[in-house]
Amino acid sequence: MRIGMGYDVHRLTEDRELILGGVEIPFEKGLLGHSDADVLLHAIMDALLGASALGDIGKHFPDTDPAYKGISSILLLEHVGQLLEAEGIKIGNIDATIIAQRPKLAPYIMNMRENIAKALNIDIQQINVKATTEEGLGFTGGGLGIASSAICLVEKEKGDHE
Repeated sequence: MRIGMGYDVHRLTEDRELILGGVEIPFEKGLLGHSDADVLLHAIMDALLGASALGDIGKHFPDTDPAYKGISSILLLEHVGQLLEAEGIKIGNIDATIIAQRPKLAPYIMNMRENIAKALNIDIQQINVKATTEEGLGFTGGGLGIASSAICLVEKEKGDHE
């Protein structure tokens, strides 16, 4: 068994949709980034890639590649799931936290979990997503950005050669 940890942060900006966990959330600002800037999925992907010793999302989806401009992070997460499957790696569980002063995210968490489970072809019970504020402190507390962290457990399947 192996554990991976991921972290991502993006600045909030005008004229962008706010996408978290593949869910469009009504809000006056969105996250600035090359893709859809979904910090939750980016943290989850980095946790999975790290636990699997497969690098990080910058290696697989560089922000210098126009192919990823505006791309849905759900599509990127599906690709990460395929990479893990090709390596014979099974996901045990994922636990993630979104750090945002606003908006309130509780009404959207079940949809986020469903999107993640579908993208990775795992059971929704293997995924936990929670949200917290920073009580007005720091860049997230001041409404300048949103961050997310994730941790996961993976296990490589035993092959005939092991």
